[in-house]
Amino acid sequence: MAPTEKLPSIRLLAVDDDEALLQAIRDRLERKGIKVATASSGADGLRLAEETRFDLALLDVSLPDINGVDILTSLKEQHPEMEVIMRSAAGCNRCAVEAMNSGAYDYVVKPFHFNELEIHIQKAFEKASLVRREKQWVEHLHFESPRYRMVGSSVLHLRVMQLIEKVAPTDATVLICGASGTGKELVAHALHYNSPRRTRPLVTVNCAALQETLLESEVFGHEKGAFTGAVKAKPGLIEVAEGGTLFIDEVAEMSPGLQSKLLRVLENGHYRRVGSTHEGIADVRIIAATNRNLKESQKNGKFREDLYYRLNVVTIPLPTLNDRKGDLHELVQHFLSTRQIGPVPFKITPEAMEALTNYDWPGNIRELANILERAQILAEEHTVTLDDLPENLVDHRAHSAPASTGDPRLLREIERLHVIDVLRQENGTKAHAAKVLGISRRALYRLIKKYHLTDADVHI
Repeated sequence: MAPTEKLPSIRLLAVDDDEALLQAIRDRLERKGIKVATASSGADGLRLAEETRFDLALLDVSLPDINGVDILTSLKEQHPEMEVIMRSAAGCNRCAVEAMNSGAYDYVVKPFHFNELEIHIQKAFEKASLVRREKQWVEHLHFESPRYRMVGSSVLHLRVMQLIEKVAPTDATVLICGASGTGKELVAHALHYNSPRRTRPLVTVNCAALQETLLESEVFGHEKGAFTGAVKAKPGLIEVAEGGTLFIDEVAEMSPGLQSKLLRVLENGHYRRVGSTHEGIADVRIIAATNRNLKESQKNGKFREDLYYRLNVVTIPLPTLNDRKGDLHELVQHFLSTRQIGPVPFKITPEAMEALTNYDWPGNIRELANILERAQILAEEHTVTLDDLPENLVDHRAHSAPASTGDPRLLREIERLHVIDVLRQENGTKAHAAKVLGISRRALYRLIKKYHLTDADVHI
């Protein structure tokens, strides 16, 4: 970017306790057409953010009254669409990691060149503008409860929300595609509760959970005596969902025979109970979901081509949690509030948040929700720490450490020997050893289990 090039109209909040630097930032950026408001304390910065909507914020990590990362967290909670660039002195790598894990867009080191800062501002503003445009599509979506609210500000997530808002008011058949745990049922709920059918039932059936004969009876119903054990007639879920929505999860697990019956419902609404000669006509919207590639299954002869095209009127592809890591902080706060254990809200330490950020999330959002629920049960003083996270997640964090930290095997051996040494010094008293190590007793027991330590190892 050329030094004389004008930046677009941007409203920026700069917070730093260095008054001279603030003045230099304001003078330089206002010549570029940026509207700059400045604050020399965290409290003043938060007050300004309450009074004015800013596009971007420049925050110093070290402020006299409030930690810059705490201000970042507050700003992102109040204005998720605001992008924040953090600043700090050289050598504070830990500060950079903590800031990025807390939702910062970028991180610059002082002293910096203004040309470089302007490039960071331009890129951050482009992202904020894109998110704001995408978010206009989702402002009117409503959800049945806070627990079912869809959370995130990433572009991938907002595009999903944009599709939901466009499709929900129609009766179009929708196919939701995504890996397990990405929120397919949540999307089905959002489609139903933002449709004209919202006052009628939303009925769910999981094709992978039932055998073929049971699934047919479950979906289409049966007459008395239709098969052994059918002691009375039973309506199917298509009838139960009359006037509403039928959500068919894992639709690829349907047998070819059931696929043909579902196709008939989609084509003309006709269905027949098992053992009946009477045909009913369903007034129901079909939403289907799968974690498989249906096009590939169709080519392999495992899924009917005509049913594939009937279901594929509108497809909503869901990204994995790895693809939308930028939403992780919002998701963590969401689950800590909607799945709160007890009357007092839980917090999460930067170290625990860093571990969550570095993890690969094979189970996606469902795995995150379950881990946070478990962590709250184990946590002490209403704060989720590394000790409260599963061992595989914490171990993954250690293995993901930069190469500069040395050979992980050597580091593990050093840790093992150190734990043994402290236990010996404290004559095997685990409460004392944990205090010396600066960890909780639960964390010490975890290390003992991890390294398979016995009384013989510490010569007790």
